[in-house]
Amino acid sequence: MQGKVNILNKKAKFQYEILDKYVAGIVLSGTEIKSLRDSKASIAESFCEFNDKGELFVINMTIEEYMFGNYYNHKPKAERKLLLNKRELKKLEKEVNIKGNAIIPIRLFINDRGLAKLQIALAKGKKLYDKRETIKDRENKRNLDRIKRSFR
Repeated sequence: MQGKVNILNKKAKFQYEILDKYVAGIVLSGTEIKSLRDSKASIAESFCEFNDKGELFVINMTIEEYMFGNYYNHKPKAERKLLLNKRELKKLEKEVNIKGNAIIPIRLFINDRGLAKLQIALAKGKKLYDKRETIKDRENKRNLDRIKRSFR
C-alpha cells in the first residue's frame, strides 16, 4: 500500500449538524478497490439512501476508473451497498424518516486490515443563519489565534 487513504467530506460539517456517527463497510469490485488505494475517489456530493428491502446504499460517490482496468472496469458513479448491523440499519431508517434528517458520508478510508470503510453520519441540515454563525465562530477563533501569536 502506498500510504494511508483518507478521503474527507469537508463540506459536511459546514452544511449539516452531525447527530450520530457510524462506520460501515462497502461492497466494492476489484477495480474499485484498486482505484481507492490510489486515492482516486470523491465523496463531496454523495449521500446515503435506503432501498425497498431496507438495505443502505451510498449514492453519487465517485470512484474513478482504474487506469489498468480493461473492459472489466467499473462505472465511476455506481450505487454501492453499505454494510451495517441490522440493529444499526433499523435505527438509521427510523431516524431518517424524521423530516430534515439525512445520512451523509464523512470519511472514506482503508483500515488496518486493508478493508475499505466509510464513516457515515446521521445529520440534520443547517439553516442559513446557523451557517453564518459557524463562519463567525471560525473567524473569531482565527483572529484570537492571531492575537495570541503576536504576544509571544
